Amino acid sequence: MSELFNLAGRTALVTGANTGLGQAIAIALAGAGADIVAAGRSPADDTAAQVQALGRRFLFARADFGSTEPVRRVVDEAIAFNGQLDILVNNAGTIHRADSLDVTEENWDAVMNTNLRSVFFLSQAVARHMAKGHGGKIINVASLLSFQGGIRVPAYAASKSALAGLTRALANEWAVKGINVNALAPGYFDTNNTTALREDARRSEAILARIPAGRWGKPDDLAGAAVFLAGRASDYVHGITLPVDGGWLAR
Repeated sequence: MSELFNLAGRTALVTGANTGLGQAIAIALAGAGADIVAAGRSPADDTAAQVQALGRRFLFARADFGSTEPVRRVVDEAIAFNGQLDILVNNAGTIHRADSLDVTEENWDAVMNTNLRSVFFLSQAVARHMAKGHGGKIINVASLLSFQGGIRVPAYAASKSALAGLTRALANEWAVKGINVNALAPGYFDTNNTTALREDARRSEAILARIPAGRWGKPDDLAGAAVFLAGRASDYVHGITLPVDGGWLAR
């Protein structure tokens, strides 16, 4: 059974792995045996230290996924690192909170470019490599707002809803090539992105009241689901968006 979750000998590219959910996913994959390439705007020194402490190799590729310009370079660096790329985790994302009446084109484009456009072209570039070899695993980080509308985050909700659709579309095309495309949909997690919500006593209390688990998620609550979607255990799983939400959507 352990071999189903064993990632030894595999290389994973994780975007936005310097903190929060991306960092937790990168460390979980390393704990299962994968070497890690972390790509993002900010240095990932803490992630590097934790990955290397697990005995795995680590590479940081600086990239701003607000545009697609770095996609080809990052993929080339990731492949050159170990000679192959087996896992892609599209975690890098951004959010803009504002009343829908006040959202500008610039606000909208910034969110959509990072959360959707770059995800597609990064997945495309990686899939071209995977299709030449033994396939691989692509994991998108979606959201509860892949299922719901949210409040004051129209571009984010649109991008994450579209990401769930993109996950299904790519799975339909690439499953026959040995490439699994799936998504994780984190619930309310204790990360930098939710600081404003957690510091708003009324919102925080309302959120907690709806979560059957009775607490905000911790980044390492994603570890098992990420390793499952990255390993052999999910070889016949294609096109799902898996909520990891403490039961929020069941309420």
